[in-house]
Amino acid sequence: MSGVWNGKTPDASELAEPDEAARTSVPDAGGSLAYEDRVVALYLVETPYSLERAAEVIAGEQSTGTFTAVPGETASLKERHGAQIEWIVPLEETEAPTLPGAKLPPGHDGRYRRGKIVVSYPLVNFGPSIPNLMSAIAGNLFELQELSGLRLLDIELPEAFARRYPGPKFGLAGTRWLTGVYGRPIIGSIVKPSVGLSAEELGRLVYELAMAGLDFIKDDELNANPPYLPLDRKVRAVMEAIERAADATGKKTMYAFNITGDIDEMRRHHDAVVAAGGNCVMASVLSVGFAGLAHLNGYSEVPIHAHRNQWGMLTRCPGLGMEFAAFQKLCRLAGADHLHVNGLDSKFYESNESVVRSIRACASPLFGGYETVPVVSSAQWAGSAPATYEAIRSVDVMHLAGGGMLAHPDGPAAGFASMRQGWEAAAAGIPLGEYAATRPELARAIEKYGKG
Repeated sequence: MSGVWNGKTPDASELAEPDEAARTSVPDAGGSLAYEDRVVALYLVETPYSLERAAEVIAGEQSTGTFTAVPGETASLKERHGAQIEWIVPLEETEAPTLPGAKLPPGHDGRYRRGKIVVSYPLVNFGPSIPNLMSAIAGNLFELQELSGLRLLDIELPEAFARRYPGPKFGLAGTRWLTGVYGRPIIGSIVKPSVGLSAEELGRLVYELAMAGLDFIKDDELNANPPYLPLDRKVRAVMEAIERAADATGKKTMYAFNITGDIDEMRRHHDAVVAAGGNCVMASVLSVGFAGLAHLNGYSEVPIHAHRNQWGMLTRCPGLGMEFAAFQKLCRLAGADHLHVNGLDSKFYESNESVVRSIRACASPLFGGYETVPVVSSAQWAGSAPATYEAIRSVDVMHLAGGGMLAHPDGPAAGFASMRQGWEAAAAGIPLGEYAATRPELARAIEKYGKG
C-alpha cells in the first residue's frame, strides 16, 4: 500500500488559502492510516454546520447510523461496523454554498465551512468488492442536506482488494512488447471522422495510417457497434488493412476496437477481435461500470484501452464528485491497461496542473504493480511534447493526436514523424524550432499548429 497519509499534519498557515493543487492534494496526517481491514477515504467537504458535525453525519450515514436511533444499533455493533472519523483539517470559509439544497442549522451565521475529512470504513461491511465499496464511500453522501459540497479526493485500499482484483494483464510493459516501442512514447491517432465512415472508407484510412508507421490507432468513443457498420464488419475491414500494412512494413499497428456494450455483447465482440488477430479492445469505463471493466478483464486476451468519457460529469465542479486520484485506482484494480488523462493545453476545461497530476497518478504505487499507461490526448500535436515531458520527465505515456496528426500538411506519415521528432527534441532538451531546422515534418507541423 502506498501510505499516502503518513507524516505531519499541516498547520493552519499552510492551508489558509489553498490553490487547486493544495485543495486536491493529500495532506500529511501524523502516522499511517493504512489498515488491513479498513478502507480510508479522503473528502473535501463544505457545510453550513461545523466540520465535526459534517464528519459525524458522513460516518453515520455510510455505516451503522441513520437520522434517528434504531433498535439493534448496539455499542458492540457500532464498534465492529461503524465508520470512524480519523482526522479533520479546516480550510477556508465562504459566504455562498457550492451546491443547492443544503439545510441550514438554527441561527446560521451565513458562513459555509470547508475542510478535508478522512473517514475509515470497516472492510467487513462490504468486502473487497468495487461496486459495494462505491456504495460505502460515495453512496448517498452527495445528497445529504448537511453538506453544501462534497468531493472524494482519494482512497486507500487494503490488500484484500489486490487479492480479489488482479489488475491489468498487460500494462506498460505488455503494451510496449506488443507494439515494439521502447525508449519513447507510444504514438497514435484516433479514427476521424468519428462516425459515418463505411467499411471501405475505414479500411483505406487504417491502411494509410498503418503504412505511415503509427504505433496505435483507436476507435472514437462515439463509435462502437453502430447499425450502419456493425462491429463484426468493422473488424474485418480494419484487420485486413492492418495485416496488409504489416506484410509491407514488418510492423503490426495496435488497433483498439471499441467494444463498449452490454456484458454479453462485450464478450462476443472481444472474441471476434481476438479471432481476427486483433491486439487491443477499448471500453468506456463509465458506460460499462467498474464491474463491467473487471468482468472484461477476467477473460480478455488483449490489452484493455479504458476511455473515461463522461468524466467531466463527475469532476468538473470543484466542490462535487471525485478526483482522478481515486478514480484511477479503481480503474487500475478493475483491469485498465491504458487510461485516458486528457492533455496539456487541450480543448477541454481541465487545467494543465490537473492533467499532470493525473499522469503521475497512473504511475503511482498501487499494490506493488498495477501499472497502467496514461493516455494523453485532446488537441495534441508535436508541439505538445516539450511541455508534457518538462512536466512529467518521462516517456512512459501513450500520446494520441487526431487532427494534430491526420491534418498535417504533408499527410499522416509526416504527422507521425513530427510527433516523434517533437518528443526527441523534448527529451534532448532542444528547443522545438531549433530541432525543426533540419526536420521538415516538424517544421511544417509548427507552421500549421503553433510556434516552435
